[in-house]
Amino acid sequence: MATIHRTTMEPGKLELLAAWLPGQEWFRPGGGELVRAGGFRLDDPAGEVGIELMVVADGRDAYLVPMAYRGAPLADAPEGALIGTAEHGVLGTRWFYDGAQDPVVRAELARLLRGEAVPQRQSESDAVDEDVAVSPASGPVEPVLRRVLAPLGEPAGDPAPGEAVAAYTAPDGSVRRAVFVADGRV
Repeated sequence: MATIHRTTMEPGKLELLAAWLPGQEWFRPGGGELVRAGGFRLDDPAGEVGIELMVVADGRDAYLVPMAYRGAPLADAPEGALIGTAEHGVLGTRWFYDGAQDPVVRAELARLLRGEAVPQRQSESDAVDEDVAVSPASGPVEPVLRRVLAPLGEPAGDPAPGEAVAAYTAPDGSVRRAVFVADGRV
């Protein structure tokens, strides 16, 4: 299980994302300042990569940004995968990558969709996030992230097989549920 350190990080995650998000084709600029709006973590079985599925919102949209935190640069990282670097008060320099392009994150997302990975709370060590609902798929899966979150209708039902649904705070301040990741083979 990942240990959450209560320490400083310069620049912070929101600062890194504010610089990186405008370059993404799925981002809609002009919505205003980014704020944290939810998410959860997954554990790397090898204990080397921090994995966070972070939701940020501006005044108009909520975005899912899965991030990999690494202690060294990712070898052969795809163009545009690096979100940025930051100085962590305990762990030193961290390289932040777009989790959609990180092999460890992609493997854990596939494990999540098969019901093999346990979602963890975003800001607590060793705490299962009971708000994340997963309907496991059988066999191989191809995780597809929902970058711009679309709230499920009310009442939100159970996820379909091969979907992971979680809560976030919408730009209007209401708590909503949305599909974060789904099996693209379905």
